[in-house]
Amino acid sequence: MTMKRCLVALSLMVFSGTAPMMAQAVLKFEKTSHNFGTFKESTPVSYTFNFTNVGDEPLIINQVFTSCGCTVAEYTKKPISPGKKGIIKVTYNGKNKYPRKFTKQITVNSNATEKTVRLHIEGTTEADN
Repeated sequence: MTMKRCLVALSLMVFSGTAPMMAQAVLKFEKTSHNFGTFKESTPVSYTFNFTNVGDEPLIINQVFTSCGCTVAEYTKKPISPGKKGIIKVTYNGKNKYPRKFTKQITVNSNATEKTVRLHIEGTTEADN
């Protein structure tokens, strides 16, 4: 095939929409925020954020950061195949933090189309008395 024919064939594929699309992982959370309500300051609370890879490539969670040491995140570390689910379990420990309202952010970095997603938790701790 001549160079001119190759260029014409490639142009037809691109402009007709038949060129191969780039496969990607897509991270979809059921919820991106959770309110714990009011609870005793010495009682740690946990919530599990569920997500699905709705893309067509395996999803890899690279890192999960929390906004302070009082919040810890555990997450699915193995690649999540298309159509499969994973979790990010967040635990907040308000012990010795003084009773108060709080809002915390959890940052999720992955290979998905949206590289960074932010989750939020909030609640109010009250004295143990």
